[in-house]
Amino acid sequence: MRWRRLVLLLIIAVIAFLLLMPTKVKPVAWTPAPAPSLAEGIYAENQKLKGVTRVGPEGIEGPEALLLEDEFLISGLHDGRLIRTSLDGKTRNVLADTGGRPLGLARHPSGLLVIADGIKGLLSLDAQGRLIPLTTDANGLAFGFTDDVAIDKSGHYAYFSDASSRWGYGHDGEAIIEHGGDGRLLRYDFQSGKTSVLLDKLEFANGVTLGPDDAYVLVNETGAYRISRYWLTGPKAGTHDLFIDNLPGLPDNLAFNGRDRFWVALYAPRNALLDGTAGYPFVRKMIVRALTVLPKPVEKRGFVLGLDLDGKVIANLQDSSSGNYSPITTAREYGDWLYFGSLKASHMTRMPLKAALKQ
Repeated sequence: MRWRRLVLLLIIAVIAFLLLMPTKVKPVAWTPAPAPSLAEGIYAENQKLKGVTRVGPEGIEGPEALLLEDEFLISGLHDGRLIRTSLDGKTRNVLADTGGRPLGLARHPSGLLVIADGIKGLLSLDAQGRLIPLTTDANGLAFGFTDDVAIDKSGHYAYFSDASSRWGYGHDGEAIIEHGGDGRLLRYDFQSGKTSVLLDKLEFANGVTLGPDDAYVLVNETGAYRISRYWLTGPKAGTHDLFIDNLPGLPDNLAFNGRDRFWVALYAPRNALLDGTAGYPFVRKMIVRALTVLPKPVEKRGFVLGLDLDGKVIANLQDSSSGNYSPITTAREYGDWLYFGSLKASHMTRMPLKAALKQ
């Protein structure tokens, strides 16, 4: 009988924990569209990413952002360092330490390296190695999670994302489960030093890139499985629409090859539990509590999509095999190669562009 009492007490304790443990997460009800199939169709599972090869050094933590310049890769690491490394990994230099978490990188025409730092805001690094704060708030609201950045050809503006004004770096899971719509697409004016809000109420605003001729800017909404587009020129200037909706995973970073393709890195496929409880905030709050002691239900799968200028899927790259390179959070096309970075992996990888585009 004693063991029955112990089991009963344990059950009561678990229920009390799931119902009563304090949490700041305030889930908002929403209704996602049914997730696309990974068994067939344009997102059918494959192993095209299985043959990726390492580039740069091993033993680095979280090479999220990537820039390839003069056969050297520049990346930001988990510990706040910005590194420049040769493709073979034999040469590695530390460019700076932001003291935060550099997540997005873009080169200004003047030579400045512009950094979207998840903790420090929007920064720049000059040729002398000096870090210069650019902006940390817009409309009186501080950035909570500065995520990615892109710069127009003229060097006038930097377009960047604040994933969540409520949740800081390291709390992406809480922000996505909450679905509070507190992400923003922002624009920094290098001439005036002013920051303006282009779009708000975004669901975890993540990767940012400019389209052809800087006619529009795209921003990933990780928590809504979509890519939104904000028009900068032409008759639609100042308006926004959806570039692609109902993606099969959580879109992270986004890049344009400058001509005819976008690359979208998907952190992981969608989770049936989270989609199924989207309309039940009370249940999602219990899930948040459970995830403080249980591992996050995130599938370990490499996943990257190529899109044409109309948002049509032209490449579907995956790898769910054991030991795959994941999560892939950045995909960038340079020359004959497609390069990949990761928020959590210990190195960078690449694959031939021809293999990536092969149908």
